[in-house]
Amino acid sequence: MIAFIIRRLLQSIIVMIAVAAVSFALFCFVGDPISSMVGQEASIADRQALRDSLGLNDPIPVQFGRFIGNALQGEFGISYRLQMPVTELILQRLPATLELALVSGTLAFISGLGLGVYTALRRRGVLSNIIMTGSLIGVSLPTFLIGVLLIWVFAVELRWLPSNGRGQVVALGNWWTTGFLTPSGRLALILPAITLGLYQMTLIMRLVRAELLEVLRSDYIKFARARGLPARAVNFGHALKNTLVPVITITGLQLGSIIAFAIITETVFNWPGVGALFISSVRFVDVPVMSAYLMMIALIFVVINLIVDLLYYAVDPRLRIDRAAQSH
Repeated sequence: MIAFIIRRLLQSIIVMIAVAAVSFALFCFVGDPISSMVGQEASIADRQALRDSLGLNDPIPVQFGRFIGNALQGEFGISYRLQMPVTELILQRLPATLELALVSGTLAFISGLGLGVYTALRRRGVLSNIIMTGSLIGVSLPTFLIGVLLIWVFAVELRWLPSNGRGQVVALGNWWTTGFLTPSGRLALILPAITLGLYQMTLIMRLVRAELLEVLRSDYIKFARARGLPARAVNFGHALKNTLVPVITITGLQLGSIIAFAIITETVFNWPGVGALFISSVRFVDVPVMSAYLMMIALIFVVINLIVDLLYYAVDPRLRIDRAAQSH
């Protein structure tokens, strides 16, 4: 187990170094930071002095090493557009994105797991067929179109929910803000959470259904039924537990995808998260913010993949047996 964790940590470090190289390449090849930081009236001598002070004339390996060292300390420089520390900007926007991702991910997992189990156990039922047909909407329609349709129905026509913004938020500590504690914050969270989680919910539901149907046809399930075990014990105690390994994999990856690809949802609903900050940074070629965003998303994926690998051992005992046999 310890060797497995060490090996995964080494792989994660390699991935982060590769992403850091891509992020550093943005500094070197995407625009000129000096032109973004000084006006057109600046002289060549002033520009050269600024390049020397920023270390832009140093050799590339020296600059990359400095970039890695600053990244390990959470330092990504100053935003060219807003003239603020990039870390401070991200910390201001991160609570909104994490809150949206947490709600949409929880909604997608619980709904997808429940609907997947129901449609597998009642696969010939009328309601099950309706659910499977409706799930094609979540898979087929693009996210921005789902968001626009929800805004039109629930915000414009029915006027039940707000169409944009985060509502009133409450500060918890120095940098964390939440809308869970205010009525307007909870209402503002409903539409973007549904929009962001609908595709993940349908994906998890169809995966759970397919895996559960395959497990229910296996021999050990037939033997369990032949022994006279109750249907609840067979379906949930044996079949569902062995279905969770691929579900955990997809759910973990989708959680990272929710955070990484919340850009579209945040743009549609004017949600003040990190994704919206990244979009504006791309528009203005704000390279430090773009680099920090790439590093943050890569770190999130690496951590989630490590957690998913560790959860395998808790869910599937066959993996522990295989590792033990290989070690002997």
